[in-house]
Amino acid sequence: MSQNQIGCQTIGCRVTSCRYNDKGSYCELSRIQVEPCCNHCSNSGNPADESLCGSYRPR
Repeated sequence: MSQNQIGCQTIGCRVTSCRYNDKGSYCELSRIQVEPCCNHCSNSGNPADESLCGSYRPR
């Protein structure tokens, strides 16, 4: 990512149970932390194992 793009991205999210979800399709946070689902699953190559939103908080 180039330096002039930092802070200009938007985060789409359809997880309506998260307190940061806005209108069912947008994350209100300016930054999220993406983490693997579990330590023994990391590097599996399976998207479901590799892409947990670590910033998720329930409503």
